[in-house]
Amino acid sequence: MSSRDRILGRVRQALADVPRDDTPYEQAVERAYLREHGTRGAGETVELLAENLADYRAVVHRCDAEGLAETIAGLLAARGASSVLVPPGLDERWLAATTVARVPDRPESTPEELDRVDSVVTGCAVAIAETGTIVLDASPDQGRRRVTLVPDHHICVVRVPGQVVSSVPLALERIDPARPSTWISGPSATSDIELDRVEGVHGPRTLEVVLVTD
Repeated sequence: MSSRDRILGRVRQALADVPRDDTPYEQAVERAYLREHGTRGAGETVELLAENLADYRAVVHRCDAEGLAETIAGLLAARGASSVLVPPGLDERWLAATTVARVPDRPESTPEELDRVDSVVTGCAVAIAETGTIVLDASPDQGRRRVTLVPDHHICVVRVPGQVVSSVPLALERIDPARPSTWISGPSATSDIELDRVEGVHGPRTLEVVLVTD
């Protein structure tokens, strides 16, 4: 007997005394959760996102669509970046103002090659104001998950207010469950038993979020 057979057998045994007409599982527990806390306008939601991003030690920048390329070029220059990783579907206009060498996101790239790249620029799927979280879903303007986990500097562009929602339940409605998702709340960080914070352990040490007026 396989482990699978044992597990399924125990499930059947545990359910043996449940009537066939019992309330279905998805209806058994009332889930009248709050979908968001309070009522905010679009501007207030964006301000809450910026506040919580900063609280997680992300660096927040703001610009309009016309100034986005110059903003990104300035961030790469300030970082001293000599190379930037580019997802296949990234809007070319976002990098029009920089001469930094572009490294394409290739399936055959090794972790060592990605580690030598200075920065990565991506879009996002949605941003959650209440938690200060950026969600990536591997869409063409975001690339595969590893391109935002290996390079030490991540610039993420969020279109506001269109890509900003108040809460996690509202964000889940926008995410395709069949796509791999990465949820980012600030730069990568962890703490040891003495609560000494260390950044850059399992992802970028620096997260810069550009809130661009759409």
